[in-house]
Amino acid sequence: MAAMIPGRVLRSLQRRMATLVGRAVLLAVNAGTGLQSVQVRILADEVMDGVEHMEPYGFTSNPLPGAEGVVLNVAGQRGACVGVNFGNRGVRVAGLKSGEVCIYTDEGDKITLKRDRHIEIETLHLVIRAQEDVRVETKSYAVRASQGVSYETPSFGLGGSGGCTADIAADMAITGNTTQQGTITASGDVTAEGISTAHHTHPGDSGGTTGGPQ
Repeated sequence: MAAMIPGRVLRSLQRRMATLVGRAVLLAVNAGTGLQSVQVRILADEVMDGVEHMEPYGFTSNPLPGAEGVVLNVAGQRGACVGVNFGNRGVRVAGLKSGEVCIYTDEGDKITLKRDRHIEIETLHLVIRAQEDVRVETKSYAVRASQGVSYETPSFGLGGSGGCTADIAADMAITGNTTQQGTITASGDVTAEGISTAHHTHPGDSGGTTGGPQ
């Protein structure tokens, strides 16, 4: 006959099983360590400090207080508690289609990987820092700026193996030397050092001035 398990042992096992997995509400985050730790409230009013926040490789976040998540008591030990998957339901991006992915913040910034291989970035300020170079390879490239476009660079080039045609429908100002190889065609007047090429005159051979250019 199998030996009977004492009641106190069964009760201890039951308590451990009941607390293996639980829901938690985030209270505070310590993001300054290699593996950040969180303070959470579990059950009705129990607060746990120093809970290790397990995150996937290559991704980290500092959830807002009030985020909901899951705590795991490894081997049923409360001292080995870890937290996973904390999120704030009030700011989560809703309505994604099946298969879509979104990284977001409570301020409204979003990077959404949409269906049909579309990626959308929404923010107020976007800065790209590349120490060596940035390269864009595509069939067409368009910029729509309602206030203006500026470049701060010591050199600027347009062209390619198949030649290049640049259509600029805007006022343009250039500071610095410009070298042109090829023909310049202008439908309007061209002014150099304050002298009009379309309306300038020359001194006449016998005094006076000549008429404008023909």
